[in-house]
Amino acid sequence: MKNNIRQINGNWDLGYTLDKHTLYSAYNGHNEYGRPQFDTTRSEIGEALFKLKYRNDWTQVAPLAQEVANSIYPKFSNVGLLIPMPASTQRPRQPVTELAVALGKIVGKPVFENILIKAPSGQQSKNLTTKEDKVNALNGCFSINDGIGNEGAWNVLIVDDLFDTGASLEQACIALRGYKKIKRLYAATLTWK
Repeated sequence: MKNNIRQINGNWDLGYTLDKHTLYSAYNGHNEYGRPQFDTTRSEIGEALFKLKYRNDWTQVAPLAQEVANSIYPKFSNVGLLIPMPASTQRPRQPVTELAVALGKIVGKPVFENILIKAPSGQQSKNLTTKEDKVNALNGCFSINDGIGNEGAWNVLIVDDLFDTGASLEQACIALRGYKKIKRLYAATLTWK
């Protein structure tokens, strides 16, 4: 897959994203159901992520995970385990979790799906426009479930789909920094807004 890797900055130790999500979008009016319609062009990775999240095209998981493994994962040192970002929207299958599991199989690292817990905040942060509003909505939403049975501390790769303001990822990192079994925090996202 074609990518345009960019470093993302925040309260994690190092982070990267594969490509811009949307390259072009123009409003085309409303459809017969009153929903707004857009003419949208996405990057290759953005289109694959769109198909995965909104069209339930699970065939996109393997190539997206492989691209993260090839292009981002080697930038991090001594990753011990992977943690998927908890979902904002409840689905029978969670795209980010599926991506993290596939990536874990490729790189030979365990995936801990239930260490980082997100409590409902009352409103989805993706519907808020400013980082300050998102941080306020997410404040205290993340907690830790002590799911690592071994003694020691590990470097963790947090896997997420879309990087916008970084508010969710930063709030997750605040919670993870309080977990004694975590050393360095790395972040990998598929696209940026």
